[in-house]
Amino acid sequence: MHGEYKVPGGKLVVVDFAVDGGRISDFHLAGDFFLEPDSALDDINAAIEGLPETADVATIAAAVRAALPEGAQLLGLTPESVGTAVRRALVTAPGWKDFEWEIVRDPAVSPNMNLALDEVLTTRVGEGRRKPTLRIWEWDESAVVIGSFQSYRNEVDPEGAARHGFQVVRRISGGGAMMMAAGQIITYSLYVPAKMVAGMTFADSYAYLDDWVLQALRSLGIDATYQPLNDIASPTGKIGGAAQKRLANGGVLHHATMSYDIDGQMMTEVLRIGREKLSDKGTTSAAKRVDPLRSQTGLSRDDVIQAFIGTFRQLTGAVDGTIAADEYADAERLVETKFATDAWLHRVP
Repeated sequence: MHGEYKVPGGKLVVVDFAVDGGRISDFHLAGDFFLEPDSALDDINAAIEGLPETADVATIAAAVRAALPEGAQLLGLTPESVGTAVRRALVTAPGWKDFEWEIVRDPAVSPNMNLALDEVLTTRVGEGRRKPTLRIWEWDESAVVIGSFQSYRNEVDPEGAARHGFQVVRRISGGGAMMMAAGQIITYSLYVPAKMVAGMTFADSYAYLDDWVLQALRSLGIDATYQPLNDIASPTGKIGGAAQKRLANGGVLHHATMSYDIDGQMMTEVLRIGREKLSDKGTTSAAKRVDPLRSQTGLSRDDVIQAFIGTFRQLTGAVDGTIAADEYADAERLVETKFATDAWLHRVP
């Protein structure tokens, strides 16, 4: 069996092994990582030899960690990444270039239509009726998008939102509120089949599906890093965050929002940002929590988006696509029956 896993921000981890009597045998680790001392490679191989084929990532990582000699240095890989590579081999998980990808950047639609399209396109990918897709959002009015499980009254100041012209909507994924001011945000969605993240923990899948955008940001001169569970950051501040939703039919939605520009004062007037959340992020100022892309790149929003698309196309071979008329029609029905209803918006008061 053969498995590969590219560590986000790190190196490629490759594993080859057999399964004999339900246990891993003839295990060999390889890759372009750095490891000291040399003998640690043999220690890792020995640690995994004989583990049950049902061992999960945590179990494999614990065995590797326990086997490492004192003072061992792992650069570009982690014990967890070895476990992920093993699990991906056991489920024969595909990589980015094993799919035919489309990139969609259609004309602007309403915030609720963007949310409905996320559900529709994820469903289509899960059913095998659409190729895996990267979609760049465009919207025709400012909005606050709250997470599926957030309390409306705890997250949003309705008077502040109305005063600044923000519609309040709720998405199907979890996570925190996104303040999407017109022209100030870059948002994208990935619609992928579940087999693409097979063998990964939920947390690992976030890092894996965000890795391409980290590469894009670095190509623009930003020292971007992934901060578990779902933040994209640079040395000068948070850039954005991601969220996921997994459908029962095998479709996975992974979407992220990054600040191109931001009015920190307005954010504090629209969102009820609690002191506990701010202290957890190590700052007392909401305006300092997010560092916009414009200040770091000096580029227009469109230029940043084009850089993102270029990186994604290079890594995946994606071609341009569009949303079909029947997909728009399905989304419009979802807006009417779900996303635009008070029952959905206030499902958590």
